[in-house]
Amino acid sequence: MYQCKLMNLIVLRMLDNGYVFQNPEIISRELEKGLCSINDEIEDNTIVRVRGLPWQCTDCDLAKFFIGLNIAKGGVALCLSSQGRRNGEALVRFESEQQREMALKRHRHHIGNRYIEVYRATGTDFLSVAAGTNNEAKEFLSRNGKVIIRMRGLPFDSNAKDVVDFFCRGENSCEIVDGENGVLFVHYPDGRATGDAFVMFKTEQEANKAILKHKEMMGVRYIELFRSTVAEVQQVFKRSQDPKNFHSNSKDILFPQMSVLSPELMAGKVKKDCIHLKNLPTQCGIDNILEFLGIHSQHIVQQGVHLILNSMGQPSGEVFIQLNGEQSSQNAVLHKNGKTMFFMGQKFSIEVTQCSGEEMNLVLMGLLPSNLINQLPSNQLIQSNFSSNTFSSLNQIPSFIYSGGSTSSAQLPIISNQYLNQGSTYSPLMWYCPTPPISPSSYFLPSHLVPFILILKNAPFDITSSEIYEFLNGYDIMPESIQILNNSETYLSDVLISLHNRAEAERILVEKNYQKIRDNLIEIFLSI
Repeated sequence: MYQCKLMNLIVLRMLDNGYVFQNPEIISRELEKGLCSINDEIEDNTIVRVRGLPWQCTDCDLAKFFIGLNIAKGGVALCLSSQGRRNGEALVRFESEQQREMALKRHRHHIGNRYIEVYRATGTDFLSVAAGTNNEAKEFLSRNGKVIIRMRGLPFDSNAKDVVDFFCRGENSCEIVDGENGVLFVHYPDGRATGDAFVMFKTEQEANKAILKHKEMMGVRYIELFRSTVAEVQQVFKRSQDPKNFHSNSKDILFPQMSVLSPELMAGKVKKDCIHLKNLPTQCGIDNILEFLGIHSQHIVQQGVHLILNSMGQPSGEVFIQLNGEQSSQNAVLHKNGKTMFFMGQKFSIEVTQCSGEEMNLVLMGLLPSNLINQLPSNQLIQSNFSSNTFSSLNQIPSFIYSGGSTSSAQLPIISNQYLNQGSTYSPLMWYCPTPPISPSSYFLPSHLVPFILILKNAPFDITSSEIYEFLNGYDIMPESIQILNNSETYLSDVLISLHNRAEAERILVEKNYQKIRDNLIEIFLSI
């Protein structure tokens, strides 16, 4: 405030001395929409890279952050991660080098309670994000609208009329620019829908009414709505048309007729290097299990812990663990079977038995109830009418395990479950620890799709996915992979998050461990 008053006195003195101000610089009050072509020439000295943005930040929010500076038409490009989500970065193009230098001085200023980093960038950086060549997207962006809304989660058979009807119905009725002709669907190279679409509205008032329809239903699916930008439209289309990101429909893949059972199990020769723990407290975590195993935990192989969840998605009190050899698993059984685990003031007698990796896989895939392990010899398993030609859909195993985040009805060959009516108290439909290399699913899964799991402990009981995305803003987590496990006794939650690579998981562990969500100090563990 003092500097403003001082500047006011200086201007008044200059006017008293007869100075005449000429050619005043005009500052735009609103961000203008504009298209950018891959062939455009953009000066490097007009671009900045912005980091640390809240995930819900829009181009208008960025324009407010740089208020007083002129951003070029279409000059805000919010960056997307490899999964198509905003990653907390943006590239901004200013009208002149002088404007860019002034923008750099806003390094570490704040949007809300987050400080924002501002760095120099190049014209090539901006074009790689903001430019596009898709004619359909260009035609859409040239329409006479002000605000772009992105729709996500659309039924794959939906059409433009369904979208128009979605926005016209109810008390928050609003009109899309150009009606049915103004709906831009995103599709793969073969024409299949991705479930995304873009629409445009003429005014902020119309757009605000549209956003109120967030998570309303279209058919049996709820629709997510987000404010979008010209650059995001270009990025989404480039990504959907990129052959590297194109996955053909697994229904059309002719899988080889192979037995899910391994050659070792077929021959009756199994290596019992796994242990099966039962009667565990349902609220205990992996750290509690490792503490119970003590010195034996050092023999666990990487990604070798598998917590089994019941059909309701809650811990069942059982876990499979793969060790580095038969002797290690035998020693663990000898020393720990029947021993007591103390948890939350209670005693639990833990049953520890030895089993093979093949038997563990049959349970994890829902082919064999865990209560039949060690009761059937391996040769009897082979005689139980298993057929490698019998396939069924992969029942309710989380889609991110095998589809890289797609919610499409991907299917894998799997033997039908013949044991569900033999006294099993649950069917192990899902697990949140990555499967070990011997898992039958690895026959069909590229290694880069096997996720790494982070466990966030001590989270608020009523925490939401939005708060978790905000907490991990800027990190490349797998879409739709957040699982929140509430503990009604401690009134806290554990949060399970999947990531594509270990390096990103370790970066979160180093940078975010012991930080707060609300008033809760969050502890982060990397699943083994």
